[in-house]
Amino acid sequence: MSYVAGDYDVIVIGAGHAGCESALAAARMGCETLLITINLDMVAFMPCNPSIGGPAKGHVVREIDALGGEMGRNIDKTFIQMRMLNTGKGPAVHALRAQADKFMYQQVMKETIERTPKLTLRQGMVDDLVVEDGVVKGVITKTGAQYNAKAVVLTTGTYLRGKVIMGELMYESGPNNQQPSIKLSENLLKLGFDLVRFKTGTPPRIHKDSIDFDQTTIQPGDEEPKFFSYETTTSTNKQLPCWLTYTSEDTHQVITDNLHRAPMFSGAIKGTGPRYCPSIEDKIVRFADKPKHQIFLEPEGLNTSEYYVQGLSTSMPEDVQLRILRSIPGLERAEMMRNGYAIEYDAVVPTQLKPTLETKVINGLFTAGQINGTSGYEEAAGQGIMAGINAACLVQDKEPVILDRSEGYIGVLIDDLVTKGTNEPYRLLTSRAEYRLLLRHDNADMRLTPIGHEIGLITEERYQAFLNKKELVEQEIERLQMTKARPDEQLTNLLNSIGSAPLVNAVDLLSLLRRPEILYRHIEQLSPSPIELTDDMKEQVEIQTKYAGYIDKQLTQVNKLRKMEMKKIPDDIIYEEVYGIATEAKQKLNKIRPVSIGQASRISGVTPADISILLVYLEHYNRVTAARAQG
Repeated sequence: MSYVAGDYDVIVIGAGHAGCESALAAARMGCETLLITINLDMVAFMPCNPSIGGPAKGHVVREIDALGGEMGRNIDKTFIQMRMLNTGKGPAVHALRAQADKFMYQQVMKETIERTPKLTLRQGMVDDLVVEDGVVKGVITKTGAQYNAKAVVLTTGTYLRGKVIMGELMYESGPNNQQPSIKLSENLLKLGFDLVRFKTGTPPRIHKDSIDFDQTTIQPGDEEPKFFSYETTTSTNKQLPCWLTYTSEDTHQVITDNLHRAPMFSGAIKGTGPRYCPSIEDKIVRFADKPKHQIFLEPEGLNTSEYYVQGLSTSMPEDVQLRILRSIPGLERAEMMRNGYAIEYDAVVPTQLKPTLETKVINGLFTAGQINGTSGYEEAAGQGIMAGINAACLVQDKEPVILDRSEGYIGVLIDDLVTKGTNEPYRLLTSRAEYRLLLRHDNADMRLTPIGHEIGLITEERYQAFLNKKELVEQEIERLQMTKARPDEQLTNLLNSIGSAPLVNAVDLLSLLRRPEILYRHIEQLSPSPIELTDDMKEQVEIQTKYAGYIDKQLTQVNKLRKMEMKKIPDDIIYEEVYGIATEAKQKLNKIRPVSIGQASRISGVTPADISILLVYLEHYNRVTAARAQG
């Protein structure tokens, strides 16, 4: 028997990285929110690598922060190493990556949730969704507690019918030997959802004292770390190094000799694994010509001896895992504290979602994170904040918030999922974004802070600081444009010292800054700014100046494509009635139900010719609809 245990505006199921962002966003937007999770000790848990950020992923964390989310603030409080990657390349691919103290990361996030007004955190196993006439009304837990809500967000990660696999050993489990969610998966199937079976994995953890660091290469953090959150200005965090080693011929031999015991090759694993994060046994088979592979040894926290063996994800039997570890230079005496394993789980086919992340099958039901077929904490959190925002908008009868592909990597991620779907765990890459120069790590606030402020996630104080930054950057660019540099002795010596061509005539400082070898600090030597600029502001002045031509080109492309996004497709359109469109295109359009011509044009199997015919049909359709409305 169930009983009514509470009434809420929004219920979020699961307190991983997607669930935390989703619940915080909904509560901060004013919704009475319930965050319910199987185990309160696993809030914001990192079942895989203890890190946040990296290429594309780091961009997402900055975007979450610019919208008013928590992941950036949380990692800034709890990092034990911070590094800016790809600094030898252009600003479009600069990416911040942090090692986390995984236990502190959980603790601080849980405290934040517990202290957030309008947000209730509760332990429980959700078995059923309450659905009436195609609309979600609440959830029922294993103990019979029924919680009613106007919107529900599912962020179940890898728990849906989770199965851990290690060699010949298989058992039902969530990550890290947590309870799996079995009945909820069955409930989704009954409600008409298409589910797919995916697989991910994790490497062993080893004891710090069993590592011979003399045989490895140190990987220190940055001496002057940058931060993920625009609110973080300083840090006293102690940094720990990571260490680099490589697999050996012996490693490859051990794996080759035991492939018959590898679940990936024995047929024991049915789920599709991530292409961009393969197991070590998969790497050895796929890249048989490579004599070695990188292995990073990463500390899991300040107060633990556990080290994460990055690059050694495996589902081999325990005895084989130990032999693999001890075949790696520096790990000859490795003591394994936790085994590596693979985990299979159910995911929702993401083409069943609207761009808001609300499902097309059940109104008011949203999904976010690995349940949508993605991999990675950052991808989960990015979806989580958008699902929480849109659940709150639905409850409050406000317009939804949809980021397009030119506004953020989060927009790219969600559009890829709902438009194209995925046949393997999806990982965000910089190459997936057409407008990389617009979607930089440094300018996430310029792109998204106004949106965060408008929906109530960015405080007035922070918004005013953002506007001040924007104004000062514009003022400094204008000053450089108005200030002339003349070929005097100081300028000539400076140009000679950095190998830049001498000036013959006077030029404005902005033109001088456009030279690839000249940095803003060189301009400061010639003409210090009368206004006090932070390092962030100086970076903006430099990047906006140097890449102005390329940025303008991308903005022109965006404006052209935005017209396609503005052409909305009515919900009730019957594609079978659109004469001339190919059969495959009709099938795909019917399945995806795109909201705009822009989205329709990105569906695999829909050609430019199909789009042209659809545009003509929509003109006629809109004229007829307008005439009916008038008559």
